[in-house]
Amino acid sequence: MRYARLDRIRGLALVWMAIFHFCFDLSHYGLINANFYVDSFWTSQRTFILSLFLLCAGAGQAVATAQGQTWARFWKRWAQVAGCALAVTAGSMLMFPNSFIYFGVLHGMAVMLLLTRVVAHFGWLKGRWLWPVGAAAVALPTLIQHPFFDTRWTNWVGLITHKPITEDYVPLLPWIGVMLWGLAATQWVLANRPQWLVGDPGKNPEGRGMVAHLAPAALLSLLGRWSLTFYMAHQPILIGALSAWMLWQGRPLP
Repeated sequence: MRYARLDRIRGLALVWMAIFHFCFDLSHYGLINANFYVDSFWTSQRTFILSLFLLCAGAGQAVATAQGQTWARFWKRWAQVAGCALAVTAGSMLMFPNSFIYFGVLHGMAVMLLLTRVVAHFGWLKGRWLWPVGAAAVALPTLIQHPFFDTRWTNWVGLITHKPITEDYVPLLPWIGVMLWGLAATQWVLANRPQWLVGDPGKNPEGRGMVAHLAPAALLSLLGRWSLTFYMAHQPILIGALSAWMLWQGRPLP
């Protein structure tokens, strides 16, 4: 069973991400003047988008374990995420050879999904205990930093003394704390208010044809169901279209 409202939240995060990435592409091509690395307007948006994604990922694990998802099915989905993470690394090496992505959002999610699945499946942390553990994970990088974690082989943990040079960096700490919060919140909702997650997935009970399927809620639900596909496809499409427009205008590519 899918929960339409959860799909819509995930879809909303995808739309926000696509807009953010399109603005980044415009900046990379010199069409707008924006600094996505230090300007708080852009860095704060990245934080909110990533937090929304990880909350949804934690929620997804709560739903999956509640519905008895097998480990075989989990591993199939996990392999898709991990494989796409490797594809992102390969693609970013071509576009950003000096700052390619080696532990971005999909790399981090692959590790966090595995840990969250273990926690959810075996019930080592239940209910209210997930909240303080998540808070500890969020706070730990501000309390502990060590040069040992500054190398490319160790900075995936997150206890760094300085941020690495890479286009996307989503370490285990603090971000697994956000995913644990998503797990905790959804476990509570499933146990106490499951109706909050139930909603019309965008079907057309009134016979209005394709119009109903093009409604915003229906489109968000659709995006939410195909989140990984959208994530992998949106940037090649945006960059390809922007590059074609630049060439048509006779402008040099960066």
